[in-house]
Amino acid sequence: MSGRRPLIAGNWKMNCLRADGLALASGLAAKLSAAPDKPACDILLCPPATLLADVVGVLGHCDIHAGGQDCHFDQNGAHTGDIAASMLADIGASHVIVGHSERRADHGESSTVIRQKAIAAHDAGLIAVVCVGETEQERDLGAAISVVCGQMDVSLPEGATAENTVIAYEPVWAIGTGRTAAVEDVAEMHAAIRRKLKERFGDADGFRILYGGSVKPANAVELLGVDNVDGALVGGASLKVEDFWGIIDSCD
Repeated sequence: MSGRRPLIAGNWKMNCLRADGLALASGLAAKLSAAPDKPACDILLCPPATLLADVVGVLGHCDIHAGGQDCHFDQNGAHTGDIAASMLADIGASHVIVGHSERRADHGESSTVIRQKAIAAHDAGLIAVVCVGETEQERDLGAAISVVCGQMDVSLPEGATAENTVIAYEPVWAIGTGRTAAVEDVAEMHAAIRRKLKERFGDADGFRILYGGSVKPANAVELLGVDNVDGALVGGASLKVEDFWGIIDSCD
């Protein structure tokens, strides 16, 4: 046993208007309240920024965390349309995702920028969920591990600790495609990430490493049973109460 408590995080991405988002958060809070035993994992919801304050309010004092999907690396300034990490913390967020492959691809974010965002998150008292992952072409070329470890080298700041940082490995080719990495590939990559963390920070046993990429109730038990997989970053399946709760139940 690793001693690391799993984290199941739901990334709603650009989905849910207010009514649907509040119904989803309320449904999960009700599931938690009705559960005969507390889940064997931490739970995190990352809704769109427009819903974050409302979701925090719905969750109230129940044991579900809320987080942002991104933040700017400055704490204030002339950055129209951006959100500072301190603003997320101010409305009750505890986490923020940085470096998601969709941000890297759609917005051209480099690992250097992601490191700056992680630092901003830490400075605001947030836990940074730092995403890494290779493209299908990089995997086919046999470069998956070197690409991911290279992203970690730059994306993780010197101040990263097991208390303020979570690593999320998401093979880009498996995100939203219905494809899931083979268990052997997940085990190999998560072991490589653990070695890289140990090389960089010394004691890496406390860092949680999540797997993301078409995680669903049907494959969650198998994926969460892999060595060094300490939870999941869930996309599409986090938009349905029963599906997301099924993944949470897989931690038991």
